[in-house]
Amino acid sequence: MAANNLRVLVADDEKTIRRFLKASLAAQGFHVIEAENGEQAEDCAVHAHPDLVILDLGLPDIDGLEVLKRIRRKSTVPVIILSVQDSPDDKVAALDAGADDYMTKPFDAGEMTARIRTVLRRLTPSTDENVYESGALRIDITKHEVTLRGAEVKLTPVEFDIIKLLVINSGRVVTHAGILKQVWGRENESEDALHLLRVTVNNLRNKLEKNPKIPKIIQTEPGVGYRLYSKN
Repeated sequence: MAANNLRVLVADDEKTIRRFLKASLAAQGFHVIEAENGEQAEDCAVHAHPDLVILDLGLPDIDGLEVLKRIRRKSTVPVIILSVQDSPDDKVAALDAGADDYMTKPFDAGEMTARIRTVLRRLTPSTDENVYESGALRIDITKHEVTLRGAEVKLTPVEFDIIKLLVINSGRVVTHAGILKQVWGRENESEDALHLLRVTVNNLRNKLEKNPKIPKIIQTEPGVGYRLYSKN
């Protein structure tokens, strides 16, 4: 997706962070709107009509998670959380509240731009949105077909359901709870359920990864969930 004329709201109380992001994103063709507190962030997210929001959790007047929840009541604008908080619980809480992605400070400007493009790409209808390709691996959700170096890969129904969920959310973290609910219909994250998930993902990696011990395609977000590698 071209960045020209796309508007990004940066909500952070640190002026240096806002300036850094404004310069980095402007160089990529984005137009940046700034907010320095939660009240401004909520107002701009709803009334300035940004294409994406970068939201700090540590805002001075309103907790960032509460700001996110307020935004979600009024808007479906994509939101990337940017925070010094890096515990799995913090990430899960933000993702469950409606965040599209989560990055921790300090962060790399290049990675931030890549995450933004991945999130925005999901807003653009594509005839290939159900097809995932990485190197010799090709996953076609519509055809229910997985091939590696041109040869069919046999997946169990559960394995296919997991990879389908990851393809649909390519580049985005899918939480353990989200996978367990969507694939197995489980409403809790018991140790038995998490063990079953880990075993199934390991089986998938053995079938799809060049080196399953150092996975590149199905990436782990420790304590949170899994993300399918996206080149965009």
